[in-house]
Amino acid sequence: MPPADHAAYRQLRAERILPIATGEHEHDEAGFQDLIKTEAADYVQMDVCCQGGMAMGRRIIGEIERQHLKFAFHSWGTALEVVAAAHLGVCWPENIVEWLEYPCYSTATLQSMYPFPLAAEILSDPLQIDHGDLIAPREPGLGVKIDERVFEKYPWIPGPWSFFRTDSPAETFAVTSDHSIKWEQA
Repeated sequence: MPPADHAAYRQLRAERILPIATGEHEHDEAGFQDLIKTEAADYVQMDVCCQGGMAMGRRIIGEIERQHLKFAFHSWGTALEVVAAAHLGVCWPENIVEWLEYPCYSTATLQSMYPFPLAAEILSDPLQIDHGDLIAPREPGLGVKIDERVFEKYPWIPGPWSFFRTDSPAETFAVTSDHSIKWEQA
């Protein structure tokens, strides 16, 4: 379903077939508030690095808690994005912030979605995971060191990075890495 079609999400959620998670493509706080107030999803997702940052994340999660919904981080970027989300997530009880996505990209030894070597290479040391739990670093700031060689190795290239097709209505959308920018029809 197109991300902006909140009515369709409400209708699907009302069927109680499975839990609904959405929000990772909302382009402003009003969109999140509509998802929350109209209970269009069981899980409201947010990419903290691309959708308003920590301050907006705190407001959104607070409203989710008041509405007795759940929050899930959308973190299909780099390990730096994952650790930033984790630092916000640990500030809330697990019954509110239930999960943190950790992307699994294809590597020489793992076949997954697609290759994205920058995701793991951005940090000097990998994040610590113990039995499926991310151990949040305790050093100053986000607690990680950036491997600055990635800036030369992976220069920023403007333009959409993905295209998504919907069947009803039949449309194709161009998506940039910045989730705060509304999808554009391709």
